[in-house]
Parts: sequence; structure tokens; C-alpha cells
Amino acid sequence: MTTRSVVVKVGTTSVTDESGGVDYAVLVNIADDVVALRAQGWNVVVVTSGAITAGWSEVGKGRARPTDAVTLQAVSAVGQPLLMQAWRNAFGELSVAVGQVLLAPLDFSHRGQYLHARGTLEALKGLGVVAIVNENDAVADEEIRFGDNDRLAALVANLVGASHLVLLTDTDGLLTADPRIDPSATLIEEVTAFDVELLKVAGSARSGVGSGGMASKLAAARMATWSGVTTVIAPARASESLRHALGETPGFGTTFHPRSERLSARKAWIAFAVASRGTLRINQGAREALEHHGRSLLRVGVESFEGSFIEGDAVEIKGPDGQVIAKGLVRVNAESFHEGDDVCVHRDDLVLLRRV
Repeated sequence: MTTRSVVVKVGTTSVTDESGGVDYAVLVNIADDVVALRAQGWNVVVVTSGAITAGWSEVGKGRARPTDAVTLQAVSAVGQPLLMQAWRNAFGELSVAVGQVLLAPLDFSHRGQYLHARGTLEALKGLGVVAIVNENDAVADEEIRFGDNDRLAALVANLVGASHLVLLTDTDGLLTADPRIDPSATLIEEVTAFDVELLKVAGSARSGVGSGGMASKLAAARMATWSGVTTVIAPARASESLRHALGETPGFGTTFHPRSERLSARKAWIAFAVASRGTLRINQGAREALEHHGRSLLRVGVESFEGSFIEGDAVEIKGPDGQVIAKGLVRVNAESFHEGDDVCVHRDDLVLLRRV
């Protein structure tokens, strides 16, 4: 039997109920789906949200949800074991063990951490354990955290070499408009390319809890498809949702078709997940060297720069016309830009974005 791999992300509004507590019935249904898929030869990794919401349901006592990062991190520490216990019980009913894996952005940007994370997930698979992944909200620095688990799920899909990513949410998929505003909104069943109109459709709508929304799911889908991963946005509470999503049931969810070439996990991180700290504007010769010859960016090709970046920070690279053509990790500091190594951005740390 050929092993196929899928990463399943479940959003906050799907794993919690109206009071903020864990919606156990949803977890049981998803666990049943996961076990059925494993019997068909799928390796399944689950990325879960909901720790902060579940934690505040436990300790909030009816008060307004806090907004400051420190309190939210503490609340996450309360909710994480509640959420994991619920997942453990749901899979336990089916005699399947689960393992918690908490990840942070640095696990993807540092090669050693990346390999360690991949090794842990591989070991859990070998043990027959379902990995339940979440961001390490309780200790992550606010400036470097993922911000939503949609992007985390896309990076995990790349990390484990998944063929599919399924984003389970509280809508039927990507719709032509926000159904709360436009009752005539209809489902977009397939997406083969990302354009301006599609980005407008996603908008910035989000629910009252969680940190994602359709715009973040679209960003995750773009990241995943650039990594060669077929992505589906589907309703979490539908019967056998995962099996329908992966079985390409007509009219079920929105399927995003992948690019033929796969972007590495590290370059996916550079392109989509790490914040830019500055901008380099390059001349035409440097642009041609990057786009047509796969070269590194040299200092001589940089006409001007902005920002207070230091070595290792991400920067956007603009062509002579001011359009962003690439993103990469710099090897120089802004304060001493004209000193040291002639290489500003090595080709191994650079991603061309002209088709993103």
C-alpha cells in the first residue's frame, strides 16, 4: 500500500463551541476521519488551533477576552493541556495514541531545528502515533510568531513532504463574497492561479476568535501550492469532511491546485513566513543575474536600501521599476552596508517572487 501524506488544520471556531470550551463532538468526528484515512494508507498530521480560546473559557469567568500578548500567552498555557486532553480522548476512543508537537518559526528558519522537527514527526509516524501540532504560543516572541496556524500548517505540509493540506473551517470553502454581507455568495470549487480578484474575494473577514480568516487561509494555500501541495479549504463540521476533501467530492470545499515544482521548506519560510526588515533596490544588471542566471546578489548591484536590518534578517528586493522581484536573507548590516562581504544575499537564501 502506497503511503500518502496529508496535513489537516482545524481552526479555533471549529474546535471550540460558543462558550469557548472544546467542542468534543467535532474532535471525535475528525478523529474518526483520520483513523479511516490511515487505514487507507494515509499518513496524517493534525495542526490544531484553539488553545487560547479554550484557556480563557477556563479562567476568564465571563470577563472580556484580553488583548495583550503576555496575558494571551499565559492563557494559552492553560488551554493547551485542555485541548490536548480532548484530542487524546477523541483518538483514545479509537485506540489511537496522539503526541503533542509545539513548533515556533525558528524551527523552520534554522536548519538544525528544522531537521529536528522533521525527525520528531517521522518518529511519531513510525510509532503509529498521530502528531497534534500547535504553535508554541506560551513562549513565542510576538514579533516572530506565525500569528495564525494556517501558515504553520502550510509549513508543516512542506516539512513532512505532504501531498495535501486540508484547512478545516466554519465555512463551506472560499466563496465569491462574504455570505454575512451577500446572501447570494457561492462556492468557488477550484483555483488554479492566484490573482488580484481572488485576493479581493478573500478580503479580511475573520471570526470573533482565533487569529486567521479567509485571507490567511488563502495565503496558506498560496504558500502550500508553491511547495507542490494540493490544498483544500473545507467545512469542519460536515460528515466525513476529510474523506470528502481528499476524495475530491464535487461541490465540497475549494481545491487549490499546486505548481509543478516544489519550493523547499526553508525557501517557503523566507518567501511567506518571515517578516521583511528592509528593502534593497537593485539595478537592471543585478536583476538579470538573479532572474536569468541564478546568481547571488552582490553589493555592486544594489543602488539603494531602506530599513534597519542586520545580518540574517529578511529583506525585499526591488527591481529598477520599484516592483518587488525577490526576498532573501541578508549577509550584511544596514549600518555597515558598504563593508565586509561583497555578497548581500546568497542565492541559497533568495526566493524569486515574480510569479507569487
